[in-house]
Amino acid sequence: MAGAPRIEHLVTSGTFSLDGGTWDVDNNVWIVGDDDEVVVIDAAHDSDAVLEAVGDRRLSAVVCTHAHDDHVRAAPDVALATGARVLLHPDDQVLWKMVHPNRRPDGPLADGDELVVAGIGLRVLHTPGHAPGAVCLYAPDLGALFSGDTLFAGGPGATGRSYSDFGTIITSIGDRLLTLPGETVVHTGHGDTTTIEAEAPHLEEWAARGW
Repeated sequence: MAGAPRIEHLVTSGTFSLDGGTWDVDNNVWIVGDDDEVVVIDAAHDSDAVLEAVGDRRLSAVVCTHAHDDHVRAAPDVALATGARVLLHPDDQVLWKMVHPNRRPDGPLADGDELVVAGIGLRVLHTPGHAPGAVCLYAPDLGALFSGDTLFAGGPGATGRSYSDFGTIITSIGDRLLTLPGETVVHTGHGDTTTIEAEAPHLEEWAARGW
């Protein structure tokens, strides 16, 4: 028996670099599947830690919510070790090439795509703003949203650096995420989980503040 589909959580640590600055960061790595098959959402920093968490299960895909270096640095090594495909929205190729200039992603993510793992559907939602090719993954059967750096507990992802835009991320959150069921648990790219219900009342406040 493969066991019930579930969400597993790993935290890896490293750096994020863009526009000439470098910062220490802790990243959430999410693993979705069962005892036989999983996908990894954001192979961040440490390929050995990700591979250990996957174990002997079949890894069907390494899904990148966007291509900032802290989220994709370990993706090629994880893919090489497992035979999994690295999936990325094409609008983030410019960021990907900064990290992996000699290795392309293996396949595209497009709005409305559905990835299936262990019988669970993960619907791709294109949510630009933090990055042009940022996506979130919605798993209605698990009551879960994997938001990358688009939505956090307490506000939107940062938009103060190259290839980001505040107005765009606010539109993405309002139109694509806050319309989901309120009880949906939001599994973020950094920090604590939250829910759609907890964040929805604050959209106008964020927009007024400009962050």
